[in-house]
Parts: sequence; structure tokens; C-alpha cells
Amino acid sequence: MLAIGLVQGTAVAKPASAQAGTGARAAAAGDDPYTQAFLTQYAKIKDTANGYFSPDGLPYHSVETLMVEAPDHGHQTTSEAVSFWMWLEAAYGRVTGDWAPFNAAWAVAEKTIIPQHADQPTSDSYKPSAPATFAAEHPLPSGYPSAMNGSVPVGSDPLSAELASSYGTMDVYGMHWLMDLDNIYGYGNKPGTGGESGPGAGASFINTYQRGAQESVWETVPQPTTDLFKYGGPNGYLDLFVGDSSYAKQWKYTNAPDADARAVQAAYWAYRWASEQGKESQVAASVAKAAKMGDYLRYAMFDKYFKRIGDCTDPNSCPAASGKDSQHYLLSWYYAWGGSAGSGGGWAWRIGDSASHQGYQNPLAAWALSNVPSLTPKSATAKSDWSKSLTRQLEFLTWLQSSEGALAGGCTNSWEGSYSAPPAGTPTFYGMAYDWQPVYHDPASNNWFGFQAWGMERVAAYYYVTGNATAEAVLSKWVAWASSETTIGADGSFRFPSTLNWTGEPDTWNAASPGDNSGLHVSVVNYANDVGVGAAYVKTLTYYAAKSGDQDAAALAKALLDAMALNTTDKGISVPETRLDYNRFEDEVYIPSGWSGTMPNGDPIRPGSTFIGIRSWYKDDPDWPKVQAYLDGGDAPVFTYHRFWAQAALALAFAIYAELLVEGGGEPGGDTEPPTAPGGLTVTATTKDGVSLSWSASTDNVAVTGYDVYRNGVLAGNATGRTFTDSGLAANTEYTYAVAARDAGGNTSALSDAVLAKTKTGGSTGTGAVKVQYKNNDSSATDNQIRMGIQLVNSGSAPIDLSTVKVRYWFTADGGPSTFGTYCDYAALGSSTITHTVVAVSSPKTGADRYLEVGFTGGAGTLAAGASTGEIQLRLNKSDWSNFNEANDYSRATNTSYADSSKVGAYVAGALAWGVEP
Repeated sequence: MLAIGLVQGTAVAKPASAQAGTGARAAAAGDDPYTQAFLTQYAKIKDTANGYFSPDGLPYHSVETLMVEAPDHGHQTTSEAVSFWMWLEAAYGRVTGDWAPFNAAWAVAEKTIIPQHADQPTSDSYKPSAPATFAAEHPLPSGYPSAMNGSVPVGSDPLSAELASSYGTMDVYGMHWLMDLDNIYGYGNKPGTGGESGPGAGASFINTYQRGAQESVWETVPQPTTDLFKYGGPNGYLDLFVGDSSYAKQWKYTNAPDADARAVQAAYWAYRWASEQGKESQVAASVAKAAKMGDYLRYAMFDKYFKRIGDCTDPNSCPAASGKDSQHYLLSWYYAWGGSAGSGGGWAWRIGDSASHQGYQNPLAAWALSNVPSLTPKSATAKSDWSKSLTRQLEFLTWLQSSEGALAGGCTNSWEGSYSAPPAGTPTFYGMAYDWQPVYHDPASNNWFGFQAWGMERVAAYYYVTGNATAEAVLSKWVAWASSETTIGADGSFRFPSTLNWTGEPDTWNAASPGDNSGLHVSVVNYANDVGVGAAYVKTLTYYAAKSGDQDAAALAKALLDAMALNTTDKGISVPETRLDYNRFEDEVYIPSGWSGTMPNGDPIRPGSTFIGIRSWYKDDPDWPKVQAYLDGGDAPVFTYHRFWAQAALALAFAIYAELLVEGGGEPGGDTEPPTAPGGLTVTATTKDGVSLSWSASTDNVAVTGYDVYRNGVLAGNATGRTFTDSGLAANTEYTYAVAARDAGGNTSALSDAVLAKTKTGGSTGTGAVKVQYKNNDSSATDNQIRMGIQLVNSGSAPIDLSTVKVRYWFTADGGPSTFGTYCDYAALGSSTITHTVVAVSSPKTGADRYLEVGFTGGAGTLAAGASTGEIQLRLNKSDWSNFNEANDYSRATNTSYADSSKVGAYVAGALAWGVEP
């Protein structure tokens, strides 16, 4: 049933039925509780007292300031947030008939996050025949600065001339991905000035990530987009990233293609809805801006250095391309452009990106840009490019779909960002290598369920609009998988996947006869209740159900939306989250030996600097004390965040559900009667670590679809039948159980009478068999770090207390100091639950005079029989950063996918349980 909180909210906006001249669709809006929920959520977002918007009129990434994720401060913003704002205002126009806010969002974007001519002043100096000078990417931040190499062949840019002809300018029209809205860093790269004015009020362009796939947010050095050498070192920040014989003042911007594609998507909906109201002329100018943005967005379809697509495995021999031979037609992770600033001869550059991620694709935007006349870009080849991109994206998603239904990572035309050769046997997509974690590795880029929900929501919208059969096939399999991993309890609790684990690989793509990917698998490591991700998931289910008529998907969309709506706050809808990763505030940020500089506030930048050390202003944040308490050994801090994109996505979920499944023909099934409560709940068996239950069937006016089982008032699991076994329990412990029934309409029964169960005596801790799986994360055996991935598998029949387990990886120090730095860059269980240290072997053996010992804190919990810890990414270095020679290390192997490793030992309660010691 609809959450009561939805119908009690007061809508601030006037529904369209009270306005003249609106169409029938708009006139109906506002008459149902889900539209009212949209208007209530919209009013909270736009209420200035709630603090969602900056003085410049841009949405903050979050209301709260102490936040580190992709942006490293809550009052930054991203092009992602701006694109959600545009979509939010489009939905508001549908409901109210008022299109002024939608147009205002585009106007603000043009004055701020889309660089103006003054912000890219030397674009006219760009030479499409020589778009950029090659500099290899490196796996680790310690590989930077990366040397410029003019001898590596670079292709020509086929877009520049037609874009300049179409729009009369050499300026690029796209959003820069990141802005510092409170100028907390103090660079003062104010939009429209092309300057570096320093600390003070006003929004500033800013950039962060620059140093390879392993560079997490905790390892970044923020830098200005226009670097006039006022801050940083003598060369500003440039020589942290690029090695050159001399350095010039310059400007540079990076585009996030998924955000610009979402802006196009928002413009499509605005045009469609305004046309239904007879108001298409009111949005025509903004829709034309979206078409222009889509024209430039094609840079994301090109290889980074415009090299030939396919089998590009050596930077020197991989040929420079001409024409469209460098175009992969996917939406890659970025495109970027820059040029000279200050006096002297002008120059400019542009690059695409070689790596593409499944979660960035947007077939709806591709379809709109190639099929809707008002959104068709001006350039001569844009329509055909987007038409081909639509086909290629659908092929890409089909290629990446696992046996279970989730989508694997992506592909790259430039292995490790340096056009290196991928491991032998790596599957390919049009000659581009499969990469299970494209672009970034800390955390692994495709382990987050959010990228599943974001990507599938776009596929579902495209399917809803067109009925495309390929999209339907991908969606139906994905929805079945995701639904099977989703739980909604009778008490309003909900959960869906959070962290995923991948094994195997897809088949090499054959367009004429695609493989079945029988060797590509996904498993769920843990679950969460992120409301932003949940909103994207609801939209996916809603679009799919509205087109396919799938009643189960419609019921799940309703039940999940209602459950999320129970978590209302004065600012929106949010759930508390524990930030275990905030122990990384003290992580070291790699700075090359001999380099020194200062941040605008005077913080020193030098070898040994830490994340907080170059952001000391964070210690003045009102929420800092609870982070400091955590760093001092206390509990991990808990935050209730209001991210703009998530709050906007929730509002949109209400609006889209109302449009498609309420206004569009009534609530699915019209069933509001809950089942009867289950009866006769009985404990049928107990073991030392499990309880088995049975109960009598509930009845319903339509049909009972399942049961939710609660342990001590918390959801323990689901059952489709009338039995359930709860495993992984503590021995000799009492538990209370109750059961509720569910039906297809999303209705839940009252709880059954409770029963008490007690597990048998006998230890389950520290018993059971284990094995270690290992993969090599380091392509070089002679660099200054050892990098590996491990995962622990419980191959026994009883759960294991992970705090009793140690894993040892043996290696040789190869001279140098006796002290080491060790790091857990990512763990599916949470990096803070992993311990790591280097221990000297008392009697050195061949290939082993040290070992990296990896352990688990009590927070890691128990590992159930048959379960895996999921991936743990580890690395270590000598304190002087001298090189290793790993070729003779006992535990090292060359496999780059997980495989059992008998040369990595596992110890349970101090006894060797897996592997062979050296």
C-alpha cells in the first residue's frame, strides 16, 4: 500500500488542472498520491532553507559539506547533478505546465558549468590534424608524471571542421564535470573569467583525477582547470601529472559523457511532454542547446589519441587513424580539451577516451539524437553517427550480459591506458579488449550495483519509447536477476544488491552469432538500501512494466517506492549510512621525490602529504569531530546525506510511476487487499548454526507470491514456499522468528505469531575448510610496488569467523630498507575490515624472506559455507620506493583472473588450512 507520508505532504506547486491551456495529460497530473509525492519532494529540493542550491544557482552535490566520494566535498557539484536538475525541471513541466524552470536550468548551465569562450580562449589555435601529444597512462599514481612522447603516432580529428562550420566557433560545447561551488579550495577559476583569482566567494572550476586507474579519491591532488602557476609548485600542478621539458600556463576541461547524455535525455522528455501540452515552442531553444551538446558529445565515441579501433596493442605500431576509423561509437568515460593561457603563441588540444563502461551507455539519447528532428544535431554526420552508436551500444550491452543477467564491465582500445597488449586470450568487442573494471580500480568500477541500475534505467526508457526487441531481451533477463536479489519486508525495510563480484569472461563478440556467455558470472557480495540507487531501480522497473505489462515488475516498483518513501526527512528522503571508508582521511597522497608546493590556503604539498594534510580546512567542518573520533579508534561515523542527484531521482521515480502506472491506466492490478497472516509457524530442526522453519499457507484475494522471514525483528530472508532455513547463526543462542506473506500487488500481511528457537551447542567459529584465490594486478615484475588481488572462499560446510583467519603472500624484499608501506585499496567487505602488515621470515627460503599477512577485524563478521569474501585489492612498497624483482617471488603468479593459489597460505586459528608454505 502507498506509504501514508505520501498523501499527507502539502504540494507547493499548483497542479496543471488549475492552469489554462494545458493538455489532457497535464490536466490529470496532481490527482494521485504519487504525483503529490513528486510535488512534495520537488518543493523540499527547491526550498532555499534546505540548502540544495549555491548562490550561483547550481545544485550542490549534497546539502551536507563533509562528504568524500567521487567529488571530495559536498559543496562541489558535478555535471551529473546538473543533468538530474534538468530532468527534474522537465518532470515539473509535465506536471504543472510551467516550463520556465527547465529553461532556467539550461541558462544557468551555459553561464557556469559549460565553459564560455573566456574560459577556453585559445580554442581557435586547435589543429585537428595534430589533436594532442601522446602521454601513456600508468597503473599507479607513483608512475606519474608521465612523459610526453611526440614520436608516438596520433590520428586526426574528423569532427572539428564540421562542428566549427555548424556553430561558427572552435569552442567546445559540453559540461566540465566538476565545480567547487563554495571555492573551498580557493583557486578562483570563476566561469566566464578565464582567471585564477584565488580565495573568495563564487563558484570555481576544479579538477582532481589525473593519475591512472588505481588513483582513488583518497589519493588525488586537486588542481585548477586554468593553471596560471599561482598555486602548487613553480609549474603550478602540471608537473605532478605530465613530464615535459618545459611548462606553459594553460586551461583544460574534462567532460563526463553520461551526464551530457542525461541532459539530452531530459531534453527529449521535455520536448515530448511539452508537445503533448501544445507548448513545444516554449522549450524549443533549450532543446536546440541539447542537440548542440549531443553534437560535441560525439568526441566520447573516439579513441583517446584518434588511433585505429581494434587490435591496438603497441603505442608505436598501432596506426594513427583518419576519418572515422578511430570511432568506436560507444559512450566512453570522458572526453577532454585544453589549450594555452597567458602570453605567447596559442595552442589547443582535444582527446577522446579509449575505455567504455556499460554503466555509461544511453541508447535513449542515441535514439533521440538520430530520430527526433528537434534534437538532431546540425553537423553533417551527427545523425548517422548517433544511429550507428545506438546499434553499437545495444550490441555492447548484449555482449556484457552475464549468465545471471547483470552487466559486466566494458572494453578498451588501450590496455592500461598505454596501448599495451592485454593478457593472451582476453575476449574482444570489435577488437577492443574486455576489461571487468574499466577506468578505475579503487574500488573496482563495476562492483557497484548503482551502475547496473543507472544503465538499465536508460535501456528501459528506450524500450518504453520504442519497444526495441534487443533492449527487451537484455532488460527481461536483468529484471529477473535483480528482482530475485531484492527484498522488501512487511515492516517497510528493503534491500537490493550493493557490491557485486565477477568471475569469468564474456565470449568474444560475434555480431552474426553472439555467444551465450556461459562462463561469465556475477554474485552479490552484500546488500544495501541506497535510496538514490533505489530510485533508478524503480524507474527501470516502471518503464519495463509499462511497456511489457509485467505485473511482477510493476508490483516490485510500487513496493520499493513505497518502502523508500517511509524514510522521509525535513529535507527529502534519506537513510543513515556508516562510512567505514572515512578511515582513509589519513591516507598518503603520492607526491614525487623532490617535488614541493602549496595549496591556496598554505597547506604544504610534498612527499608524505596526506588527504587531510592538503585539505586541512576539513577540520573546521562541524561534522569533523565524529570523523576524528573514528580516526582515534572510535566507531565509524554515521551520516544521513541528501545528495542532490539522489533526491532528484526519487522525485522523478514518483513522477514516472504516476505517469506510466497510475495515470496510464490505474495502479497495476488494482489490488490493495493484503494476504492473511501465516499460521502454524513451527521450528522443524536446529543445528549448531541453523534453524529450519515451516508454516501454513496464507490466503489472498488474488495470489500469495512469497513470504518474508524475520529474525529478532530484522528481515532474515525470503521464501516462495512454506519452509525456510536460516543459516550462519551462533551456537547455543536463542532467536525469535515471525513470518509475513506478500502478494503480487505489493501488499503484505500482518506478522505471524512468533516462535522461539535455540541453536545447538558446538563451535562454528574457526572451523571449516578455506581456500585462497589470487590474481596478479601488476603487469610489471620490476617496478616499485607489488599489487595483487585475493579472495577467500569458505569451501567447508560451516561458517568461519573471519577474525580467526590470516592469509600470507610470500615474497622477497630484494634489498633496501626493512620497513614497508602496505595498503588495502579496495575490499568488498570494506577496506576498514582488512588488516595488513609485512613480516620478516625467521628462516628465509628461496623466493621468500618476507610475507604480507592479511587479516580481518571483527567487523568482517563470519564467512558462510560456500561464500566468498569478494575481491580484496592489496599493494605494498618499500619505504624508499625502490624497485622489486618479483620474478622469483614464491607466491607470485601471472594470472590476471582469479584462480586457486596453493602458494598463498591461509591460516585458521593459527593452523595452516590452505596452501603450501615455502
